[in-house]
Amino acid sequence: MRELIRRIDAATPPDRDRAVDALRAFAILGVVLGHWLVTALVADSGTVRAASPLLYQPHLVPISWVLQTLAVFFLVGGQMGARGQACAQARGVTYRQWLGARMARLFRPVAAVLVVWALAAGAMLASGVGLTTLHTLLKLVLSPLWFLLVFAALTAATPLVARLHPLWPLAVVLYVDLYRFGFGGPAWLGWINLAAGWLVPYCLGAAWARGGLRGRMTGWVLLLGGGVATAGLVLFGGYPAAMVGVPGAAISNLNPPTLAAVTFGLAQCGAALLLLGPLRRVLARPAVWAVVALLNVSAMTIFLWHQTAMMAVTSTMLRLTGPLPGLHTVPDGPGWLAARLIWLPVFAAALLVCRAAFGAYERGRPRTAGRVVREGRPGGAARETRKGDTKGSGSGAAWIRSRP
Repeated sequence: MRELIRRIDAATPPDRDRAVDALRAFAILGVVLGHWLVTALVADSGTVRAASPLLYQPHLVPISWVLQTLAVFFLVGGQMGARGQACAQARGVTYRQWLGARMARLFRPVAAVLVVWALAAGAMLASGVGLTTLHTLLKLVLSPLWFLLVFAALTAATPLVARLHPLWPLAVVLYVDLYRFGFGGPAWLGWINLAAGWLVPYCLGAAWARGGLRGRMTGWVLLLGGGVATAGLVLFGGYPAAMVGVPGAAISNLNPPTLAAVTFGLAQCGAALLLLGPLRRVLARPAVWAVVALLNVSAMTIFLWHQTAMMAVTSTMLRLTGPLPGLHTVPDGPGWLAARLIWLPVFAAALLVCRAAFGAYERGRPRTAGRVVREGRPGGAARETRKGDTKGSGSGAAWIRSRP
């Protein structure tokens, strides 16, 4: 372990901003823990259905304020996308090559999930699993993919939106919600916010890449301004306090994104910017940085397979023991939450198994001189950085070399 930590630290360029990678790791872990805590699979009369503890225990809503971290991911995505595209352009890498490399890393692991679950769905139908149960499981696996589609679309539009001021998409979200909720506009109009809402933090990230958002004042303005605006919208505007979807609720802040979700995201972005300094100091420690690097090398695998890991544990224990608290029961009391916290390490262990089985699809094959790495380096540059490196292939050290 000490040797791995040493290799990762030695492979890190001195000018790499480790705090950016830490924010991305935090965003991914927030999504994973959020899903594990606010999603319950209830075994009832031979079927399995999804339920949310937020429906039965509204006092747990603050959990969604901490673990709904998508805005931070789009902030980091905008920063890395704009910086990577500018780097590629400076090196003479075409837009098509740059985008192709990024899309390959984004969607290569998705193909593995779809193939595995297509086979699993066929096997479950053949074994007599009910359509209600199958629909519940497939929805939990496939619903997070909307996020990847939006992220891919914004990445592809990086040259167009890199210099777009965040106030423009924010204004679109404001007018869509005003017309939809204030003047009785059609509900489908809200789906415009699926692009406009997440474009706000993405544009903030692009501004960050251009050298903007400097100084702690910017972070405080975003944190306090976004927080006050969100509180006002929840208290006086009729928006729900939960920042995730709650079954049975009249309005969801996330599906599609509402103005409250966007202003909450601005507050999150402000908090992320304020944390950059402390994160950089902590990540100067090689052991801490190694953990962040290893999380990032499997970020897509963790995101795509965390629901599968939870469902694998749930179904296995249901067959072995029958319904268990915090795993198969209705999330209607504090006992459920206490039991669910005990199950989290088991979910994490199952996720490690998934990571070992499918992590290679995210890392892909070793790059050759004719290929282009994700951030836009020509293949020759990638070959030079990896010359003689066989011991660290596929490790955090190899990842850190190939991704500025």
